Amino acid sequence: MKVAVITGISGQDGAYLAQLLLSKNYKVVGIVRNLNQRLHGLEYLNIHDQITLELCDLWEQASILRLLSKYNPDEIYNLAAQSSVGLSFEYPVETLKFNITSVLNFLEVIRLFNKNIKFYQASSSEMYGVVKELPIKITTPMHPLSPYAISKASGFWTGINYREAYGMHCCSGILFNHESYLRSHNFFVKKVVSQAVKMLKDSSLLMYLGNLDVNRDFGYAPKYVEAMWLMLNTDMPKDYIICSGKSISLRSIVEYVFDKLNLNTSNIRISSDLIRPTDILDIYGDNTESVKVLGWNYDLDFYKVLDLLIEEELMNNSLMN
Repeated sequence: MKVAVITGISGQDGAYLAQLLLSKNYKVVGIVRNLNQRLHGLEYLNIHDQITLELCDLWEQASILRLLSKYNPDEIYNLAAQSSVGLSFEYPVETLKFNITSVLNFLEVIRLFNKNIKFYQASSSEMYGVVKELPIKITTPMHPLSPYAISKASGFWTGINYREAYGMHCCSGILFNHESYLRSHNFFVKKVVSQAVKMLKDSSLLMYLGNLDVNRDFGYAPKYVEAMWLMLNTDMPKDYIICSGKSISLRSIVEYVFDKLNLNTSNIRISSDLIRPTDILDIYGDNTESVKVLGWNYDLDFYKVLDLLIEEELMNNSLMN
């Protein structure tokens, strides 16, 4: 039985990845900061009791070494990060320190302990920032526009360095926006869908949003984690862009959700507090390599994804009331 370690298991990607790995008969070890914390994603997917939880301080190489010595994993999926672009402007030092140091500590311990351990690094489309040509490819020059993007770019290049310098199986998955019911409420799509469902019962509620005149490449999280596993189960380690290959505007998402639920868009307010200091007007990627080399199959139109998210939000909202 293969052993996989997942950091960031409390997030949506960690939960869906754990579910996928369990279906492939892995022993899954999830890294947490507190053994008593509630892991809502694992509970929601009804897999909490099948995961081995361990404490591990990613700031300390000694803590990581103890973890690897105990389990000698075949694969490590590093999903842990301060992952909010907005928060990274409020806490730039903390974001940069953790998102870079945690990657470096993992790779250095793997190098010294067992270079055969395969390592997946969660990268981000935010690394590319301002681009001259779309769609974005791996070779597109990076121009990060936030502390979060800078930290992710640093982690990305650190993985490449360890792969080239030490022959380690390091892969970065550059995932564009991917959504699910388990997405945190501070992310745009989850916020829109969940608050819109609440408006069905209280028409006086207002929704505060930032700049809607930007376009993003959105996908479905349960499908995107499949690409993570495929990256560590191919012979040649390399980096891949995981995306839908097209972008849609944030405004069209809001309008679609409100129309689907027969809500009035007059309840939407644009707040200057939610507008980023710098922002990307349009971004979408090229998933040709991930489809061709990995055999990853993705053909979901995002409006169909929105239908799934709305349906799941409505179902769970009715169960809670």
